[in-house]
Amino acid sequence: MPSASSTTACQHLAQVFASDIPLTAAMAVEVRDWHEQRLELQMPLAENTNHQNSMFGGSLYCAGVLACWGWLHLRLLDEGINTTHIVVQAGQIDYPLPVYGNAPVICDAPDEATWMKFFKMYQRHGKARISLTSRILTEDERDGAVFTGQFVLHS
Repeated sequence: MPSASSTTACQHLAQVFASDIPLTAAMAVEVRDWHEQRLELQMPLAENTNHQNSMFGGSLYCAGVLACWGWLHLRLLDEGINTTHIVVQAGQIDYPLPVYGNAPVICDAPDEATWMKFFKMYQRHGKARISLTSRILTEDERDGAVFTGQFVLHS
């Protein structure tokens, strides 16, 4: 059961997606959980299917970006910084397995040293870059897609 703070964070991120990233409505992205610096989204197959009855590659890419972007937004919020001035600068995705059902999209925290370097850079210069990775899981919880992106935060 999600904690009250997790529920509040999830509701907040869902609202940000709805107001600032309208594509999330067409993709029917659901913010599922924010716990111990781990963000989980849910992608339904019905709204993101392709001609092979699997998840469309473009939807998987967008889901990967959204999970990382959402992770950074919520992690900054935990630090008292409420901003959407986050952009993806570069991204790479691999598709090791097809995804044939509704899919969890997971973004875990980078190591603490990476986070601290990013955060201190932002505090000093008002701009910083961080690399984040998200995974879209298959029905048997294997990696269906793995996205890694460079995200920039600016004032």
